[in-house]
Amino acid sequence: MRNSGKVTMDRRTLLGALVVGGAGALSIGGFLFTENIIGPSRLTARAIIDRFQNVNGVFPGFRRNHAKGVAVDGYFESNGHGAELSSASVFRAGKYQLSGRFSLSGGNPHVADSVGIVRGLGLRIQLPAGEQWRLAMINLPVFLDPTPQDFYDRTLAFAVDPATGTPDPETVSEYLATHPRTVAAMAITKSAPPADTFAATTFNSINAFEFTNADGVTVPVRWTLVPETGNPARTAGRGPNYLFDQIVADIEQLPRRWTMMIVVGVPGEDRTDDATIPWPADRRTVVVGSVVLTGISTETSENVRNVNFDPLVLPDGIAPSDDPLLSARSAAYAESFRRRAGETDGRGTVEVGGRA
Repeated sequence: MRNSGKVTMDRRTLLGALVVGGAGALSIGGFLFTENIIGPSRLTARAIIDRFQNVNGVFPGFRRNHAKGVAVDGYFESNGHGAELSSASVFRAGKYQLSGRFSLSGGNPHVADSVGIVRGLGLRIQLPAGEQWRLAMINLPVFLDPTPQDFYDRTLAFAVDPATGTPDPETVSEYLATHPRTVAAMAITKSAPPADTFAATTFNSINAFEFTNADGVTVPVRWTLVPETGNPARTAGRGPNYLFDQIVADIEQLPRRWTMMIVVGVPGEDRTDDATIPWPADRRTVVVGSVVLTGISTETSENVRNVNFDPLVLPDGIAPSDDPLLSARSAAYAESFRRRAGETDGRGTVEVGGRA
C-alpha cells in the first residue's frame, strides 16, 4: 500500500488537473512527463510512445496504442452498495452518464480484427460537482508485465518481424527466459480464452486501486465488468471489422449491460504493486451496479477521439495504489494525446452507418 496518503492525493490532484483541464493542461502535463519530472525515473513517456511508433508505425491523428476503436455512450446505474467501500459519489444510488470506446490493442487503426488481439474498454463517467471517473480496462485477467520497464522491453521483444509476419521466436524465448513473472502471467491468460464478441467479453481493471469509505476505512480493490446479456448470436461475417460490426449490431438491437463487481483485497496479503499476480479466487466481491451501453458511433473529435481514458482521473473516495504501471499509463496517454493533437483529425476507421 502507499506510504503516504497525502503524497498520493497531491499527485492525483495534479494529474487530474492536467488531464481534466483540457488540451492546454495536457500539453503541460505531456511536457512534464516527457522530461521525466513526473513519472518513472528510468523511463519516459516519450520513450514509451517512441517504442510504439517504432513497432507499429505512425498513423497521424490516432492513439499510439489501441488505435482502432469505436465510440459508445450510455450510463452507469449504481445500486448504492458501493458506499460501504467508498465515499465516491459514483456509488450513491442513481444513474450517471458515460461515454467510452471499445478498442483493440496496437497502434495500427487498420488492423484486421482477430479474436486473439487484446480488447479494451475505456469509460468516462460524469459525476456530480464536475468530478469524473475514467476507467481503462482490458479483457485479460492479469497484465503481462510487472513494471513499465518490463512492458517497454517486451514490446520490442515481441515485435512482429516484417519478413515473417510473426515475432522472432528466438528473441521471444530469450526474453521469457529472464522474465518469469511474464511467463506466469501468460499461462494465466491462456487459461481464460477470449469470448467471440465484445458484448460477451469480461473487462478487468488489471491494476489495483484503493477505496476509502465515509468512516475513513481504506481497502485495496480491483474491479471487473461481467456481461449480463450472455453471448449474443453472431450476425456479422468474418470481415476485417467483424468484432466491431458485431458490437454495432448488438447495441443497435438493444442496450448491452455489464455488472460491475468490486473485488476486495486483504491489506498486507494481496499484492497491489504487481498486476501480473492474481488475487485469490475466494476474495470478497461486491456488486455495485451496471454499465449500460445504449449508443454506438464512429469515433470522431465530437465524441471521444480527444478523450484520454487516464486511470488516474478519479473521484474523491478512490485513489491509486502503489502499482508503478498506473503513473506510466497516465504519462503515456498524455504523450500520445500531445502528438495526435497536433496532427490531422483521426476519424475512426470503423464506420457506423447513419451514426457517424
